[in-house]
Amino acid sequence: MTAGTNLNRGRSERNSRAKRRILRFMLLAAVCLLGFCTLRWVLFDRAAIAEQQGIIIAGWKSAVRQSAVTPDKFTPVEEDARPTGKIVYLTFDDGPTEWTGKFLDVLEQHGVKATFFMQGSQLKRENLQRFVKRAVQEGHYVGGHSMSHQYKKLYEEGEFVSEMKENLALIHDITGENPHLVRPPYGSAPGLNNKQIRDQIAKEGIKIWDWTIDSNDWKLKDHPEQIVENIKKATKVDLEVVLMHEKPQTLQVLPEIIEFFQKKGYRFGVYNDSGHFHLNFQKDHRL
Repeated sequence: MTAGTNLNRGRSERNSRAKRRILRFMLLAAVCLLGFCTLRWVLFDRAAIAEQQGIIIAGWKSAVRQSAVTPDKFTPVEEDARPTGKIVYLTFDDGPTEWTGKFLDVLEQHGVKATFFMQGSQLKRENLQRFVKRAVQEGHYVGGHSMSHQYKKLYEEGEFVSEMKENLALIHDITGENPHLVRPPYGSAPGLNNKQIRDQIAKEGIKIWDWTIDSNDWKLKDHPEQIVENIKKATKVDLEVVLMHEKPQTLQVLPEIIEFFQKKGYRFGVYNDSGHFHLNFQKDHRL
C-alpha cells in the first residue's frame, strides 16, 4: 500500500468521523429543542389551567359572598341616592288640627316646604280637610300616621298595614294624591321589630320615615324656647329630619327654627315619593 493510498484513507476516516460528530451534535440539538418546546408547552398549559381555575374560584367566592348577604325572599334594591349638601326636612305629626292653617301661613311667609304626617281620625273631620288640600296645593307633602295612633292595635295586634292603607286612602280621597310614605307612631323601633310586619309593609309598597332630631315639642307646652334648644343641640349632620307636632308651642317658635337652619346653611327639603331614601330605625332598606 503506497503512502498516497494511506493518506487518502486517513483523510476519508477523518471526514467520516467529522460527519458523525456533526450528526450527533445536530441530533442532540434537535432533542434539546424538542425537550425545550415540550417543557414550555407543559408550563403554559398548567398556567392556563391555573388561571382558569383562579377565575372559577374567584367567581365562586363572589357568588358565595353575594348569597351570604342577599335575602332569600326579597330582591335587594340598589342603594338609594340621598340628597347632597346640607338639607333639613321639617316634619309635623298628628294633623290636621285647628293649627294647620297657621303652620302653613308661617311656612309660606318664609318660603319653606314641609312634610306632614296626618292621622285618619283627624282626616275624617270635614272642617279640617281644607287645610289638607291647601298643604298639597302649596307644595307640601302629606303622608300617613295611622288611623288610631294606638300602640297596641298597630304593633301588638298587627293592624299597622291595614291602618296605614286606610290612612293613605283617606289622603287620596281628600287631595287626589297617592302618597306612599308614613311615619309609625312612636317610631319604627321597637314597634316594627317584628319582621313579619315589615315584610307586609314592603309587600304593600309602603315607605317609612322616622327622624334624626326629636324636638320633644309635645311635652314643652310652657317652655317653647326649649324646643329650639333641643333642635340646636341635636343638629350634627348634613341631612336632618326634624320631628315636630302641630302644637301651639311649636308654632310659636317655628320662625326661630327656620332662621336657625338658614343661618347654618341648610336648605329646606320636602319629601318626594319618586326620590325616596330609607330613614328608619330598623335599618330596613326595603322601607
